[in-house]
Parts: sequence; C-alpha cells; structure tokens
Amino acid sequence: MMLVDIPKILDERGNLSFIEKGVHLDFDIQRVYWIYDVPGGEIRGGHAFYEQEEVIIALSGSFDVILHTGEEEKRFSLNRSYKGLYVPKMLWRSMENFSTNAVCLVLASTFYKAEDYIRDFDEFKKIVNQ
Repeated sequence: MMLVDIPKILDERGNLSFIEKGVHLDFDIQRVYWIYDVPGGEIRGGHAFYEQEEVIIALSGSFDVILHTGEEEKRFSLNRSYKGLYVPKMLWRSMENFSTNAVCLVLASTFYKAEDYIRDFDEFKKIVNQ
C-alpha cells in the first residue's frame, strides 16, 4: 500500500490529470468502476482480493480507506484527485466517511470474478496468518 502521485497539469481553463501504465501503475487496467451517492454513515468495501490489485482515487470530495493486513490497520484519507492509493492483493479494505457528492474511482487489475473476493474478515485473517 502506498500513495501514488498522479500528474497534475495546471491550466486556467481547468486542471488535467492522467495515469499511464509502467509510469504510475505496474499493472494492466482490466476494469474501471466508480462509487458515488453513498448515503451518510455507509461503509463500502469490506473485503479482500486473492488476485486483484487496485488504485483508489477520490475524484471528487473525500473519504477514508482503511486497509488491514490481518494484524494491523492503516487509515488513508483521500481528498485530492491527483493522489491515488495503491492497494495490493490480500489486504482487507473498506471505505467510509464519504463526503457529500464524493466520487471514488477504482482502477482494477482484473475483471470482476466473484471467486476472487474474500468477504469474511475472520476467514481473511486465517488465510493471511497461516
């Protein structure tokens, strides 16, 4: 897990940011999805992946990403569209504290596969602590 600096090109007409494979990402993007209109107090995520890696970006607004290794937890507050959070496989992740009109963009290394998800935290801890 690490913060990824995304280029920010300043322009009086509006700023522009971009991500390139091999420069900002070490994986091929196979899926892009976004989370928005999250009601106050709701938590998103609450799972880990066997294979999927991802970069999470707050395109608008802010939210917190909580990552858990099975033993320790770290919290990242995302609130800039030019900062992404790289999340490797086999980390439990959840997202909370969404601001009004927040938009969360996720760049994923795999296509959606239900069998890639670990949705039970106790099961996750058993797997990573073997």
